[in-house]
Amino acid sequence: MELILKILLWIVTAICLLGGMNLLLKGANPFLPEAMRPQKILDNLFRFLSGIYFGLGFLMAWVNFHIQESNGLIYFIGIVVVFSGLGRLYSRIKVGPAGKYFDSMMVIEISLGIAIVLLQYLR
Repeated sequence: MELILKILLWIVTAICLLGGMNLLLKGANPFLPEAMRPQKILDNLFRFLSGIYFGLGFLMAWVNFHIQESNGLIYFIGIVVVFSGLGRLYSRIKVGPAGKYFDSMMVIEISLGIAIVLLQYLR
């Protein structure tokens, strides 16, 4: 059971490091219509949150290397992952679906977070 938990935590680590770096480098402008001028405040906030996302990857790596000492923190990580999926669900409710890819990511994030919390509880 601990091996499965470690694998799931390494998956979250990779998502945070790779996804955070990708978004940090891109910024918000590639997601806006081409005719729109660069949105400086939006880009600043987007890169700030992407930096937090990227930085969480280093925290996740630390947790993976110190899993025996990180009992309570693992529950918190699972809850954070669940809320990332719930954020996508809220977006879907408020502005509509963003596409099948993002819907599948929403389901994966919610399931992954719940699995992390349950595996930690059963460990």
